[in-house]
Amino acid sequence: MSEKEAYQKKLQAQLDEWNSEIDKLRAKADQAEADAQLEYYQQIETLREKQQESSRKLEELKAASDDAWQDMKAGIDSAWDSLGRSLESAKSRFK
Repeated sequence: MSEKEAYQKKLQAQLDEWNSEIDKLRAKADQAEADAQLEYYQQIETLREKQQESSRKLEELKAASDDAWQDMKAGIDSAWDSLGRSLESAKSRFK
């Protein structure tokens, strides 16, 4: 397995885990009181947008040549960090 393939698998696994976490937050939001639901749904929408952006970046990485993917790595890592921080922030608010 190449370094690029290993990196892709790592990113995909993290994205899948985060998607599951967002689904759990959505279930909590569905059970929240009406006034809290709006805030929760807004946070979930923001998370979904970041998740979709990260997914697009992963697809770009998959399409990149073996030489070009290294140049994309910094941008992808930044998107992943942003999504991870946002998810942790949202999870702390949902407790």
